[in-house]
Amino acid sequence: MDFAAALLLVPARDWSASTWSLFLVVAIIWGLNYIFVNIGLAFSSPLWLAALRAVFGLVGSAGILAVIGGGGKLDRRGKRDAVLIGLPNITVFFACWFLAAGRILPGVAAVTIYTFPLWVALLSAPVLHQRLTARHWASVTVGFLGIVLVSQIGEFTGTRLPLVPIVELLVAAFAWAMATVVIQRRFRPSEMLEANVYQLVGGTGGLLVLALVAAPSALPEVTQPELWATVLWLGVLGTAIAYSVWFYLLGRTRAATLSAYLFLVPVVAFAASAVVFGERLTYLQLVGVLCVLASIYGIGRAPGNSDSAGVPEARPT
Repeated sequence: MDFAAALLLVPARDWSASTWSLFLVVAIIWGLNYIFVNIGLAFSSPLWLAALRAVFGLVGSAGILAVIGGGGKLDRRGKRDAVLIGLPNITVFFACWFLAAGRILPGVAAVTIYTFPLWVALLSAPVLHQRLTARHWASVTVGFLGIVLVSQIGEFTGTRLPLVPIVELLVAAFAWAMATVVIQRRFRPSEMLEANVYQLVGGTGGLLVLALVAAPSALPEVTQPELWATVLWLGVLGTAIAYSVWFYLLGRTRAATLSAYLFLVPVVAFAASAVVFGERLTYLQLVGVLCVLASIYGIGRAPGNSDSAGVPEARPT
């Protein structure tokens, strides 16, 4: 079966080794994004870097949709809803994250944003009517505690972390989680890739407006190759490819379950930071990595974790 067929047809409970490999690629790419964001901020203002990422992501996602041939499934209301969902999922998420990234270490940024699974779990009950078992809650909690241990929050400088960027990152995490559960409720699996493109349309438009209003004089220098290398990574790999795979998985797996596996992303971010910035894991951080792996195992063994029946049928709104 070729990639396009696998992307559209394979249910979560029958994931092949290649499908799991796709998910791991997403986790690695998203983990490395935190490094590239901090690098890119040396050549661009936060809002313009976020807008450029979204523009390249939109173009790449539209190209993937055209190649796979999954378009034409959304009616006018579906397109409208996807565009509106892009405002929290792209505009708010990217803007808050990039604004905070220049004032906080990549590892701390990753662990704060990846409170995301907890927000998804809290929102899944009222929005998706999904009952989470005690094992789900325990596994997500252990995973989050593992991320806290990996990050060793508070040990970087001996002083309290700055409040404003932490709040911005928490807002980013909540906006992403809210959009995730709404997307899963609103769209059918066959509509997910097209919904991804239209939510990028809305989110990219929002970021461009925000950048033009808030930072009209901070346009980046177009002659900087380092900037464009960073934007290509964030836009093509970090958004177009990774979001396409993420939306495919979101159409076939419970949101709370899928989000729990993303505890891998901060681990990747810290490993990359060790290579790029010379950071090293302590014994306490290694314990945190083991907690993350235990949480993933627990989620994988939770009842009903990967049943495609656990993903509710989309309802037009």
